[in-house]
Amino acid sequence: MSTTSPWFIRARLKTRQLMLLTAICDEGNIHRAAEVLNMSQPAASKLLKDLEDMLGVTLFERQPRGMRPNWYGETMIRHARIALSSLREAGQEVEALKTGLSGHVSLGAITGPALSLIPQAIMIVARESPRLRVELHVESSNVLIEQLAQGKLDIMIGRLFERQDKTGLRYERLAEEPVAAVVRPGHPLLNVAGLTLEQVEKKPWIVPPAGSVLRHRFDLMFREAGLAPPTQLIETASLLFVTKMLQQTDFIAVVPTEVARYYATYGMVALLPMPLSCTMDAFGIITRTDWLLSPAANVLLRALKTSAVSSYGYAPELKNAS
Repeated sequence: MSTTSPWFIRARLKTRQLMLLTAICDEGNIHRAAEVLNMSQPAASKLLKDLEDMLGVTLFERQPRGMRPNWYGETMIRHARIALSSLREAGQEVEALKTGLSGHVSLGAITGPALSLIPQAIMIVARESPRLRVELHVESSNVLIEQLAQGKLDIMIGRLFERQDKTGLRYERLAEEPVAAVVRPGHPLLNVAGLTLEQVEKKPWIVPPAGSVLRHRFDLMFREAGLAPPTQLIETASLLFVTKMLQQTDFIAVVPTEVARYYATYGMVALLPMPLSCTMDAFGIITRTDWLLSPAANVLLRALKTSAVSSYGYAPELKNAS
């Protein structure tokens, strides 16, 4: 077995150098990066030069209005973020243990499973590990994937799209996500038997923003039926706005069916008796293959899978997304 020390140990790589790399990337120049790290610019410049000398490569392209990482820089920054995130996680776990907690885990989810799957999973965690602290972020899949890559999340529940780089990701499919048309309770269309797309083509709609997957499929649904997509539109991703707007108008909104059923339970909306073909892609549990889950994260992961059995009929089918 080789006794040669790893290069970063021989070079005595400093945590401040890793922090400087990420700060330059985030701020765009070394002056603002130094300010963020509360150090002088000469000290920051020396830290960067020492790192570049040790690696034998230049990490940033110096430009008139700042600095941009080259391929070497992007590689180091990516691993610097991972290392710093791991150190933060270690610190959080130690502090949690010192205060009597059993750990901290950060979970991200899209809206549908956040309303159905996750409450049940967190109840399991609360019962089995009452001192474990769970932090939940509800965002779109694109935002969550970025947060997972940056080490801000331990686990996410969301989608992987064709265009996304799936390298280093582990994906476990949970379920597909149908969508529904919703209106205010008492809306006149609720009394229409055999409601068709043609009858709602010219109605006012609340739809996801242009460029989103659901919006594209919504428009395509009408075109495939030989109809023009609705033109009287409000575009938004805010469910709070959607529910408020529906209560005051005769607009129709398209939302995930789980979301529709949740709000319908409280009498805030009603589901139109009209199936929609613009189904969203399946979603699942996504973790990183280059990241060792903490004991706390594994507790939550087991609870999510247990909850998924009753929520979606989940059966384990583990595979790498890459």
